[in-house]
Amino acid sequence: MEKQTYIRVGTQYFKLVKAPSISGHVNQTLMPWNIETIRQDHGKTYLAGIPKFDGFTCIPDHLNFKSSYHNFYNTYSPLSHKLKEGDCSTSLDFVRHIFGDHYKLGLDYLQLLFVKPTQILPILCLVSRKRSTGKSTFLKWLKLIFENNLTYLTNDSFTSQFNSDWANKLLICIDEVLFNKEELTERIKYLSTTNINKLEAKGKDKREVEFFGKFILCSNNEENFIKIDHHETRFWVLQVPSIKKEKTQFLGALAAEVPAFLSYLKNRKLSTWHQTRMWFSAEQIETPALKKLMQNNLNRVERELAGILIMVMENHDLEQLDLCPMDALNAISKTRLRTDLTQIRKILKKDWKLENQPNSNHYRKFVIWSDGSTTLTDAKGRYFTINKNFLMENFEDLNLS
Repeated sequence: MEKQTYIRVGTQYFKLVKAPSISGHVNQTLMPWNIETIRQDHGKTYLAGIPKFDGFTCIPDHLNFKSSYHNFYNTYSPLSHKLKEGDCSTSLDFVRHIFGDHYKLGLDYLQLLFVKPTQILPILCLVSRKRSTGKSTFLKWLKLIFENNLTYLTNDSFTSQFNSDWANKLLICIDEVLFNKEELTERIKYLSTTNINKLEAKGKDKREVEFFGKFILCSNNEENFIKIDHHETRFWVLQVPSIKKEKTQFLGALAAEVPAFLSYLKNRKLSTWHQTRMWFSAEQIETPALKKLMQNNLNRVERELAGILIMVMENHDLEQLDLCPMDALNAISKTRLRTDLTQIRKILKKDWKLENQPNSNHYRKFVIWSDGSTTLTDAKGRYFTINKNFLMENFEDLNLS
């Protein structure tokens, strides 16, 4: 047995073991090993030849991997693939299926994962209520590519305080995701852009580590699998269509092309350039699925108010409308929804980013009568001005025309 089978980190000994998987691959991992067991198995003199390190680090690199840096053992898992040029048409077709019109951006995303693993990237969300879309196959394919550097999480494991099993992974994939609490959204948003995280394991103190993980979320719920506001730019939401013809050995075909596909990614030229901290601009990754998600995350009072304002503008052929918070409250009160001036002001100022007049001025106030008809009357107040284009862009499903 070779001495490289064991390492000593600080004062603890570990054995590098290769755990077999159902797929036939092996995952190399470190297992704590007792010094006395090593001595019994190999003799006293064996210990002197075991490589010694001062501590652990985790530095991802798929092209020029180093097992240690400045006498710190690198826990990142090197890829086992031997790159070679060849046919990867099945893989490219699959990327086209998943990313659709964003095909080139999708290739850039995968290329950046491979050649620039520390680059911050958007939170990729694959959604579809249809069956046989390939979402789960996409995650399995990425697992074949990035091997032990990808991990699967459930909703419960992501919310757990213990994160030692995923804090040093390149890809964190959550299938059938449902984050119905704002704090979960805030947590994943923070992690998607930070380079520092707190690693916590059971029975051990928290410690600060560098974080380079990217999140991929999959869900059958297209409307509200996660709570986000309509100014969010960190999510790349793609609606994945059904696969026209299923292939029973499709994953095997993808696996066979991994060396050629990685060679293709290594040598292709990126179609985009570094525009934001997440590489892609908000405009590049904006999709109808993202807009749909945003609209369904709006609260009911906000949606009702937007619908009322659109109705008034269309009734009176207006491109903009002035209103005071009390006007909005009176209009909402004619529905079954309950609200107050504080919430109305929050919607206008914080959510819609509007500024009211600094002084009380004359404006045309809208009034809704009991029969549903509307009129405009003269009034005075510190009104807000709302443009019809803003409402049409952010509340497309409320367009009455």
